[in-house]
Amino acid sequence: MDVFAALASPTRREVLRLLRDRGEQPVQSLADHFDMRRPSLSEHLRVLKDAGLVTERPAGRQRLYALRPEPLRELADWLTPYERFWRERIAGLREVLDGLPDD
Repeated sequence: MDVFAALASPTRREVLRLLRDRGEQPVQSLADHFDMRRPSLSEHLRVLKDAGLVTERPAGRQRLYALRPEPLRELADWLTPYERFWRERIAGLREVLDGLPDD
């Protein structure tokens, strides 16, 4: 599963945020934050797991999920040149706007 495809869903991005902010959690704790049934959330978790963004481990009768941030670092590294590109464009726009007369 592609990391970009996994991150395309706002629900999956929110799951990652919850895991980042609150640490490892069982499915039910995560499901309490969404207006969906647990099987639907489990499908989102499967996509995140297939993309390598979360880990799953059994704990008794529960499955605990945790954030696996390494693929996000790879994504950030890939995006860095684009961030520089846009920063330069915005700086150029600022110069143009600063050169316009005030009305």
